[in-house]
Order: sequence, then C-alpha cells, then structure tokens
Amino acid sequence: MHTIRLTTAQAIVKWLVAQHTVVDGEEVPLFAGAFGIFGHGNVTSLAEALEPVRDELPTWRGHNEQSMALAAVAYTKAMRRRRIMIATSSIGPGSTNMVTAAAVAHANRLPLLLFSGDYFTHRIVDPVLQQVEHFGDPTVSVCDAFKPVTRYWDRITTPEQVVRSLPQALAVMLDPAECGPAFFALPQDVQAEAYDYPAAFFAKKVHYVRRPGPDPRDVATAIEVLGAAEKPMIIAGGGVHYSGAVSALTAFAGRRGIPVVETVAGKSTLVHDHPNYAGPIGVTGSAAANAVAEDADVVLAVGTRLQDFTTGSWSVFKNPDVQFVSVNTARWDAVKQRALPVIGDALVTIGQIDDGLGDYRAPASWLVHAGEHIAAWHEYLDSWKAHRGDGSPAYASVIQTINELCDDDDYVLSAAGGLPGELTMGWRSKAVGTFDSEYGYSTMGYEIAGAWGAKMARGDGDVIAWVGDGSYLMMNSDIYSTVFTGHKVILMVLDNGGFAVINRLQVNTGGEEFNNLLRTARHERYFQVDFVKHVESMGAIAERVESLDDLPAAFARAKAADRTYAIVMGIDEYAWTEGGAWWEVGVPEVSDREQVRVARAEWEANKKHQRVGV
Repeated sequence: MHTIRLTTAQAIVKWLVAQHTVVDGEEVPLFAGAFGIFGHGNVTSLAEALEPVRDELPTWRGHNEQSMALAAVAYTKAMRRRRIMIATSSIGPGSTNMVTAAAVAHANRLPLLLFSGDYFTHRIVDPVLQQVEHFGDPTVSVCDAFKPVTRYWDRITTPEQVVRSLPQALAVMLDPAECGPAFFALPQDVQAEAYDYPAAFFAKKVHYVRRPGPDPRDVATAIEVLGAAEKPMIIAGGGVHYSGAVSALTAFAGRRGIPVVETVAGKSTLVHDHPNYAGPIGVTGSAAANAVAEDADVVLAVGTRLQDFTTGSWSVFKNPDVQFVSVNTARWDAVKQRALPVIGDALVTIGQIDDGLGDYRAPASWLVHAGEHIAAWHEYLDSWKAHRGDGSPAYASVIQTINELCDDDDYVLSAAGGLPGELTMGWRSKAVGTFDSEYGYSTMGYEIAGAWGAKMARGDGDVIAWVGDGSYLMMNSDIYSTVFTGHKVILMVLDNGGFAVINRLQVNTGGEEFNNLLRTARHERYFQVDFVKHVESMGAIAERVESLDDLPAAFARAKAADRTYAIVMGIDEYAWTEGGAWWEVGVPEVSDREQVRVARAEWEANKKHQRVGV
C-alpha cells in the first residue's frame, strides 16, 4: 500500500483540499476556505499546513473567533448548504469564543467545520497556557463545551484517527436531516505528530447532498388529507431553499390554488407580488398570514422546524379540526405536534404529492380570501412610507424606503433586536432567495460578520446588513475585515438608544422600563455613540442621515462606493410594525404591579388558544 508521511495537521488539510462538489454545473472545492485566528494551539502545526495551500484553500484572517465563525455560517447559508467554510482557533478563550457560532449553525441546521487546539495528550506539561483544569477529570477541556452545540464532535488523540473521523464528520454535514456543525479538538502534540497515511485517503472525491424519498404510504395519506381540504395553507420553511424546491413549491401552490405563508428562514420563497403569497406567519409575521392560519383546515408545512415564532407559540391555528402534514428530511421535525409526517426531500416529496392529487384545486374563494388579507397588509406597509412622526423615523419607514430603492438581487441580512421582526414583516422580496434573518438562534453580533461571509458567497448584488446599536456595540470588528479583504457591504446602522425591542417586551408584559434603553440603565454619563467616526476608523465610509427625505441620496452613495458603506440613522424606540401573533413568555403569576397582573390575565386568555399536540 502506497503511503504518505504527514503530520496530523498536514493530513487534515490535504484531505480537505481533495473534497469537491458541483454547484450550478461547475465542479468546485467543497471547502471554500478557512477563517483563522492563530495562537499557540494552532499556529505551529495547523497554520503550517494551511500556508502551502493558501490558493486552493484560502485562509481569511478574522478579528474575533466568534465573528469569523459566524461569517462562515452566513457563507454556507447564502450558498444554501452546498459549500462549507472552516474556522480554526487556538485554545482557551479563542476556542470558547466559537461556541456561540457553533450553536448558531446547530440551531439553523447549517454545516460548519471547526478546529480548535487542545491540551497535550501526554500531560507532561499540565496545565498549558490557557488550559482550564478539571480536578476530577483531567480529560476534560473547554473543547468539551462544544458537545451540546455540534452534530459531530471528536478529539483526535492519535494521527490515524482522522482517516475514520473526517469522512464521518463530512457525512453528517452533508446529510440533509442531520446537517449541522462538526468540531475537532486537536491536541497540540498530536497535531505535530507524523504518520504514514494511505495515499488513497487523499484521492479527489466529488460529493453531493442526497435527496431521500418519502415512504409511499405517507405520501398516499398526505394526498388523501390534502385532497379533502377546503382551506389548505402551505408554510414554506428554510428547507425549501436548501432543497432547491422553490420553483416546485411555487408551481404546486399555483396549480392547486393554495396560499403560501413563509417562516423567517423561508422568507423570499415567493416574491411579494406573487398571487399565492399570503405573507410571513407568526410572531414576526403579518396580520394577513395569521388570519389565513386561523381558518386553515390543512397545513402543509414544508422544511420548517415549526419554531415558536412561526406558530405564535402554537396559538395561531384556531380551527379545532386543523390537520398538519409535515414534509421534512428530519424525522425530529416531521413528527412535531402529531403531524402526519412525510419524511423526505422537499423537491422529491412535493413532486410525488402533486402527481397524486389529480385535478384537485382548493375552492377559488379561499385564495381570494387570502388575497384580500395580503392586499390590506400591503396597504398597511405602504402607510409607513409617508410616516414622518415628530422625531426620529420608525424602523418600518426606513425599511420601506430602502425596499423601494434596492435592486432585485440585493441580499438583506439581519439577526437580533427589533430588526428581524420589522424586516420579516415589512421587507417585500423582489427576488427569490434574497433574505437572511438569523432567527434560529437570534444572535446579536451576527449582522456585520454575517454580511462579510454572505458577500463572499454572493458575487452579484449588494449585501445590505441591518444592525441595531446594541448588536453593533457587541461585535463590529469585521467592518475592518470587509474593507481589508475587499468584500464590500452596505450597513444600515439604526440607533434607537439601546435594546428597544426588549424594552417593548418588558413594558408590554407590565414591567417598568429598566436596564434596556441606555437612558434607563444605571449610568453616570449618557451620550450618543458616534457610529460614523467609529466606522470610518476601520477604513469604511459612513454618513449620518437625519431624515427619510435624505435617505435616497445617501443610499445611492452607498451603492456607488468602492468599499463598505454605513448609513447611520436615529430610530424611534416606540414605533413598531404591528400584525404578529401572541408569543408565550413567562409573565409573573404574582406581582405588586397592576400592569403585570393585567398582562398575566392576557397571557392566560391566550393560553386557551394554544395547541398542546393533540
């Protein structure tokens, strides 16, 4: 057997380079690149292995381990899981910084490959710099913190283990049902240790994501249920995008006369003026979609994990006889709420259901009913265009202004605070697959880093990242990265003086304004951060816009700029788009505040509409 003598780190990198896939008919490397911050845990071996292949497997220098891994998540999301990014850190705090990013990939069912340095397996030098010691278990390190937030976890303790472990990790990342992050702890001594690897291990291999077909019996039952529906509704989730099933679902809905609502991850499945589009559903949804959901007798949920924001904490479906048909590659998701599970790829399954439905079409009045609701919703959104208010503009007014100005293929990105809800409700998609709100984990700090990763994935159109002042202050260093690496993004920095959406929740549940808005938090000196100067200090261009009337010219300048451009605006902290569903949070059962007692009574009233799985 022909062998090649390599270190563990060299073998890992050589294997990574040998993995390929096909995207839009073109064969490309499966691993598009690596984000790396080097320290003593990964610089002497893993970095030594990455340097010679810098053209085949580009290494991008990050400025925070969490944000670089978030950029990797946003990249693969924009690529619809067809290519994967890598992130590597040293040990200790560099490693634990990536835990949040791993959780983001885990919650959103996205592939991400993480390598972290680790302690010495020989333990002669113990503890090493940045090692956290566990008195009762010396095998534990901070790398074990990744176990709850990864789909595949391994600690490589001998060089030959990678021959078995790397292909298994990749199989998980490419599995549409099990998809999620994979993590490798690489002890420093093992990284540098050499082994005679079989040359065949490094042979080029072309991968693809499988399309598992559903059980014919489940398909037959789904056809029977849908064929008898008087008021069917389709929920389009993120899995529709990942399966490449957008066209099939759109055509199916059109033929069958079924209204389509979208989850946060499924948004931009349909363009906003499609005749079957009934709006976003749930807590961050529209009055239109939620009204349709109230009356629906059959709900075809495609590629969604039915999160609480989608279902209004399971309160939006008020028809007592409603039936759920759940199409999903993941059994875990397909069987939720005692749905009829159809476990299979969305594209394959939709085709089989469509083939078996014969000439079925929902009553024409049902789609007319949905159309009336979405028309009213669009009128409501239009009203924000003229809304000027007495002071700072509302989120919705800025969103509607930019929505009209943007190009069809611009990619909108957000993650946390009030903006995900405002954008999900108010952004009217002009093209399919142009929306990313990381709301699986709702991660503050994703916005700027994610924009960097998304721009790497998308060659055409601008990436427009919407970021509040809270998220900006939490993680902003990758503004420098976008300029440094030449990946221009447009940042809409909207400042409402703190965590205004949580302040809204606090007040709406009867609480006193406390510790959310900057002016209500304990402070000695209250002042406004100069985001323009801060952005400019990292090499980007920025300007502050005071009114909606000045926004079009500013956006044109951002479009024309040769590097990252930030538009900074003050935002009314009390003006919100309304139309979403109830969301269950813990409202105190006992309180001295009358407002809390009123909120508790409202909570109890809404609980009566909540489905409990029957």
